[in-house]
Amino acid sequence: MTYEKSLIDRRGKTFPRKNQYIIDLIDAKEKGTSPQYTKANHPYNIKLKEYQEKKKSLLEKAKSEANSDKSLPRDGKLKKLYIEKTVSEKMRSFYEENKDLSYDSLLDYRLNELNITEIPKIIDHDKFLKDSLEDAKTRQQNLTNDFVSEKIKFIEDDRKVLKEKYDNDLKEVEESFKEERISKKAYKATKEQLKQKFKDQNRKIDYRNPEISIKEEIESLNYKIKEDLNHSLKILEEERSDERRRTPVEVTKEKPIKAILTAPIPGLGQLLNGQWQKALMFLIGSLFIFFVAIPYALGFGNYQGEGIAGLISLAQGGKRLDRSIIFMIEGILALAFVLIAVCIFVGSFLDVYKTEKGQMKGIRPNSFFETRKFLRTDGFPYLITTPALLIIIFIVIVPIVTAILISFTNMDPQHQNKFEWVGLSNYVSIAKGQGIAGKAFWNIFGWTILWTILASTLAIVLGFIFALMVNNERIKGKKFFRTVYLLPWAIPAFITIMFFSIMTSRGGVITEAVNSLFNTSLDIKNNTVQTRTALILLQGWLGHSYIFLLTTGVLQAIPKDLYEAASIDGATGIQRTLKITVPLVLFQISPMLINQYTFNFNNFSIIYLFNGGGPFNPQVYGNLAGSSDILISYIYNLTMNSQYQAIGAAITVFISIILIAISYFGYMKSSAFKEY
Repeated sequence: MTYEKSLIDRRGKTFPRKNQYIIDLIDAKEKGTSPQYTKANHPYNIKLKEYQEKKKSLLEKAKSEANSDKSLPRDGKLKKLYIEKTVSEKMRSFYEENKDLSYDSLLDYRLNELNITEIPKIIDHDKFLKDSLEDAKTRQQNLTNDFVSEKIKFIEDDRKVLKEKYDNDLKEVEESFKEERISKKAYKATKEQLKQKFKDQNRKIDYRNPEISIKEEIESLNYKIKEDLNHSLKILEEERSDERRRTPVEVTKEKPIKAILTAPIPGLGQLLNGQWQKALMFLIGSLFIFFVAIPYALGFGNYQGEGIAGLISLAQGGKRLDRSIIFMIEGILALAFVLIAVCIFVGSFLDVYKTEKGQMKGIRPNSFFETRKFLRTDGFPYLITTPALLIIIFIVIVPIVTAILISFTNMDPQHQNKFEWVGLSNYVSIAKGQGIAGKAFWNIFGWTILWTILASTLAIVLGFIFALMVNNERIKGKKFFRTVYLLPWAIPAFITIMFFSIMTSRGGVITEAVNSLFNTSLDIKNNTVQTRTALILLQGWLGHSYIFLLTTGVLQAIPKDLYEAASIDGATGIQRTLKITVPLVLFQISPMLINQYTFNFNNFSIIYLFNGGGPFNPQVYGNLAGSSDILISYIYNLTMNSQYQAIGAAITVFISIILIAISYFGYMKSSAFKEY
């Protein structure tokens, strides 16, 4: 970066340079000649150095004299203000003489003048409040019992008058109500108004008691002394920040050397820039990097693993008791730590780099007050989300990554303690219908798709139809029907599923009733088609209540004017339903309908509780699945019952991709999402 002839402040306003050394460098470069002076012997730099040295000396002397004043208040904030006021007054002539030397000296002058102007106002206001407080305390001490008793007597007389007026007003309102001049609603409202007015007036009378009024005054003044001082200091800091914003800074550096040199140690660059609050945060990050992340990644502090190296080896060739899964998890944790460390490195470097680039343009770095203000406003979302993000990394992302990586291994009953990487072989065997999954996978996948579509669609259709029926104006007993239709949702699904499982088994009430009524021989839980049909009907009954509730809420919100206008235009009931009701309902609840399909795709409980995935047909589904098993229950059997974790993880990844795709495209295509 080359020197520019002008500078900009934080507001974007341009200023001419004052540093004569830099101006001479720019002129020499334009003319193609060598500079007359070096940086060390340039007259301007010598004068600037003399200013800094004299400023330091005068400040030390002024602060020493100010601190030696025995009349300084004990309060820390006020003491600081008194010292700043005294120092500013002593430094005033020096700053005024040198204000045109540089932009730093100009800022010193402006800040000094601000202190001289504003600090006395703060001190005087604080003194006024404290004097008022002392006066109130004196008046409190001088109160006599006779004086208070006399005032209370007058107060009680006023209370009696007020009570009589209140009673008369109430009597008038009651008479108006009895004579039916006002309604019952107006009568109650007027009584409440009179009651509230009576309370407020009594409260005002209370403060005429000198004991109460002086006590409240003292409490108010104590609060005001504290708050007004804090508020005034904030205003003063804001005004100082404004001066910093509108006064550029002039530095001699041409490259962000500080950002490059301090990059290995996050926080060091911020410390050199004078931003110690940022430096503290990044230095804590440095401690994490050098004492946690890097050692853990190299295998130090691991329970069994070897950090990132253990993620590659998976304990192959290690000790007999070493477990590959532990090596994998600790390797993933190591990668997470390294990722966080990289973010800290990059964040620190970019912060220092941005600050240095800004300084070269003329923009001053943020002060502590400005940084704190940023963290309370624009930076607040980052402060809130960062801890949540870290938690998500360790309790959500790490398990997900572990499951994905397991799908690329040979973890099975023969390789529980030690397994190795096998690449895409699990996915290839699933795709080809080979291995432990065999052809059963695609049969189960087909039934899962069929189950999801039929069960979800049935629930949606039933819920929508019932909602339309109950919402019809001609239907009586709406509360009763709404209660009935909501019962399946109100009752725990576990109870409903187990009830129907018992009722539809051999000898069950439902099975026997159907057999005797239609002279059939139903065997629902031992027949594939019957079991699947029962599951679809049962889920339709369980799921329709939620759709009914959603649809009912939307139907009640549709303006009746739309239906009236359509009727005038000659639309039939079916046409009004198809052209008005259905589009408006779908617009509102389409995201929730997508949730129904994704939920049923992984509806493990109904499959497991109703018939345990049966009936079983080993010739078609093998020994690990039944004819009513869906993919999620199949995964449960593979992983929990048979220890085929790798295949189960591969199927899980397959399912996740499908659900993510369905959810994403479903939401993106829905009208509600687009409108939002």
